[in-house]
Amino acid sequence: MAIHFFSEDVPFELPEKLRRKRWLKSLATTAGYRIQELNYVFCSDEYLFQMNVDYLNHDTYTDIITFDNSEKEHDLEGDIFISIDRVRENAKTHTTDEDSELTRVLAHGLLHLMGYKDKSKEEASLMRKKEEEAIELYRLNWLFHVKQLQTNQTIVC
Repeated sequence: MAIHFFSEDVPFELPEKLRRKRWLKSLATTAGYRIQELNYVFCSDEYLFQMNVDYLNHDTYTDIITFDNSEKEHDLEGDIFISIDRVRENAKTHTTDEDSELTRVLAHGLLHLMGYKDKSKEEASLMRKKEEEAIELYRLNWLFHVKQLQTNQTIVC
């Protein structure tokens, strides 16, 4: 399993990389998938806009583009491009913090690779439900980790 995080044309360093990798792996394995190779690329609005035009013929800004490179069923491989500019703007628009919005978008890309769509109203509603479940799992894992640290228990990963 390999999950990589890159920054393309913006200075961005993903906080808590190891925790996020464990969380993403947990999301996938719980749903019956194996992560083979995932590349998350953080970039600017303009960078992602140009990709949207060049590869998808969409003349719009977006927060995420997911390219599915999977060759076997239930083995996940892909490249997920995320606009940090859009994540920050969406956090303001939806009155949430940037970390929660970033967590939502990270899950969104993985959910696309697991077959979830968001084109129709029904698909979008299910996608939002799955995103919320993923965010809750991320928060619960953090609370569990903090509780272990407070009681000086050994953390086994």
